[in-house]
Amino acid sequence: MRRRAREAALGVLFQMDLGKLSLEDALATVRGQAWPADDWSLIESLARGTRERQAEIDALITSAAEHWTLERMATVDRNILRMAVYEIETGATPVGVVINEAVELAKRYSTEESGRFVNGLLGKLVRAGLPGSVHQAVDV
Repeated sequence: MRRRAREAALGVLFQMDLGKLSLEDALATVRGQAWPADDWSLIESLARGTRERQAEIDALITSAAEHWTLERMATVDRNILRMAVYEIETGATPVGVVINEAVELAKRYSTEESGRFVNGLLGKLVRAGLPGSVHQAVDV
């Protein structure tokens, strides 16, 4: 299931952010598990792509997050948002699926309020014309 791969990618991003691990060291922490090739590809793509575009993604999140700085956001929420923005921008997954998965990750690994926060911020970014979301219908 793709959700398990997204959970692993979130773990990688979290370890880089909070634990200050390198991308390769953080990926190594999940590499030992038996992953189907498609899932491992998604994990690597989400982790590498999010990391490579982090400054740009952070600027987008900051512009949409009224009264919130990235540093003030919970580490889990911040990395869920980063990963979701990256995945939406790639256009490989329908926007509604990405937002739903991000909300579920927030509810599971953070708080119920985090689910609403992530949903609201991603919805605002999509409505503002986040690249990759332009021609996809989304109900947020």
